[in-house]
Amino acid sequence: MAGPLLRSLWSNTTRRRSFSSQSHLKFVHSLSSSLDPNRLRNVAVIAHVDHGKTTLMDRLLRQCGADIPHERAMDSINLERERGITISSKVTSVFWKENELNMVDTPGHADFGGEVERVVGMVEGAILVVDAGEGPLAQTKFVLAKALKYGLRPILLLNKVDRPSVSEERCDDEVESLVFDLFANLGATEEQLDFPVLYASAKEGWASSTFTKEPPADARNMSQLLDAVVKHVPPPKADLDAPFLMLVSMMEKDFYLGRILTGRVSSGVVRAGDKVTGLRNTDSGSVKIEEGKVVKLMKKKGTTIVSIDAAGAGDIICMAGLTTPSIGHTVASTEVTTALPSVELDPPTISMTFGVNDSPLAGRDGTQLTGGELQLGILIENMRREGFELSVSPPKVMYKTEDKQRLEPIEEVTIEINEEHVGLVMEALSHRRAEVIDMCPVPGNDGRTRLSLTCPSRGLVGYRCVFSSDTRGTGFMHRAFLSMQLLYSQYEKYRGPLGNVRKGVLSYDGMIIGEHSRDTDLDVNPVKAKELTNIRSVNKDENVKLSPPRLMTLEEAIGYVASDELIEVTPKTIRLRKKCLDVTKRKSQSKRAKE
Repeated sequence: MAGPLLRSLWSNTTRRRSFSSQSHLKFVHSLSSSLDPNRLRNVAVIAHVDHGKTTLMDRLLRQCGADIPHERAMDSINLERERGITISSKVTSVFWKENELNMVDTPGHADFGGEVERVVGMVEGAILVVDAGEGPLAQTKFVLAKALKYGLRPILLLNKVDRPSVSEERCDDEVESLVFDLFANLGATEEQLDFPVLYASAKEGWASSTFTKEPPADARNMSQLLDAVVKHVPPPKADLDAPFLMLVSMMEKDFYLGRILTGRVSSGVVRAGDKVTGLRNTDSGSVKIEEGKVVKLMKKKGTTIVSIDAAGAGDIICMAGLTTPSIGHTVASTEVTTALPSVELDPPTISMTFGVNDSPLAGRDGTQLTGGELQLGILIENMRREGFELSVSPPKVMYKTEDKQRLEPIEEVTIEINEEHVGLVMEALSHRRAEVIDMCPVPGNDGRTRLSLTCPSRGLVGYRCVFSSDTRGTGFMHRAFLSMQLLYSQYEKYRGPLGNVRKGVLSYDGMIIGEHSRDTDLDVNPVKAKELTNIRSVNKDENVKLSPPRLMTLEEAIGYVASDELIEVTPKTIRLRKKCLDVTKRKSQSKRAKE
């Protein structure tokens, strides 16, 4: 998700820098004068969607004295604020009792699993945030599996304990037991199973080592959680005398400094002005891709980026000066010739084809013509906002062949809906080859039901918008990759009603303006009326009333288009069209396909 998605936090935050020049110099001096890794604590905040990660980060930053200009300060991308989700990981640094804490905010959606996978390898500990009312859900399992895979010993934080439906008995007997079982099922070691537990209300800004709904006035803060991080998260094991090595985990772009690389220093010390080299792994070994100089070293303190003159092993830093290295590459001293091993990501389950916008209306809206559904939708939306025009194919599931058998990706789905919508949702999912694993009422929430299912990825393409409509916007659905299994039988895809063209909108040959009641295409001329009588000219007044169109969002369009269609994306418009615009060519292609 590099490129236009990872916007520069540096250029955005320097305009609202709140630290005085004197405090800035003190911060730089303190970093350069003490490179001891024992003072560092690297910790990631991981959780299911909407369990309170970003809100918790805001409260921790405020507790450590950082100036937070607004809520969800770590969500710097416009789409993150609009959708209320974290898309890309963010790292920031704060000081707490002579210790420097490098904290990483991670996405909760499995669609952005690569972001979680890369940053979990940079830290030695994690704060697992679980909603005390909902308990662990699908994405909790996903992010926890990543943390346990790297040997982290998470700190369990039961959030939202101030809710009326949450009691001490529920936290101790139900939620903690469910989390313990989840740890055990994921293969946690005995040390990882002995995890510390804290209780918190991130919204109110407090955390406690014992269950309470109203802590004393002097304890309504995050100090107990920060103390637990210092106590339970080990300092990084690092060698300051070895050559400098850093694996790039995040990448940003700045208009003045160019490419900014973020990563954890694996060994050695780096200073501004040092000569470094970029390395990447290939099938034949490590290859040097660039040699240059460190123009600037930076760290993010709170929401402000500050310059530093040196950084040592175990620290997480930002570096400018190289133009070629990307995520997964290594930046090292010039004498180093072997790159660090890159992070192995989960295999992709869906693919899409991006192409040039070759419609007759190309170039009217955009300034540039270009050569999990949610992730692809976010990527396309960012390109659209940057002025790109492009055509996008419908998503295709990535199949796999083993022992002459075709396998397809299966996803684990967790759904929470009102009781009156259960029948409608289960009927829709049964047509998509879903299998129900468990169905139970939501604890402490009367009238709500939680469904656990498995479903092929191809059956879930385009279903989120249908689900939102069926549940009238009151349902929650979360997905995570489960495994590759034998290909299920095919099913007929229902596309739903379509009327996505307003009155007076420009149209062209091959553009989709509606849906035929049958399976075949119907070629029409929407700007010319066809008389239903044999009278050539009829002089009469007629008041034509058009039904209001159902305008599609980008995600709806991705789930709607057929295999012989494309989505035309411009900064102002989303159109559906045929791959082949000429009707005569389409008919001849159809005849050849039947033959």
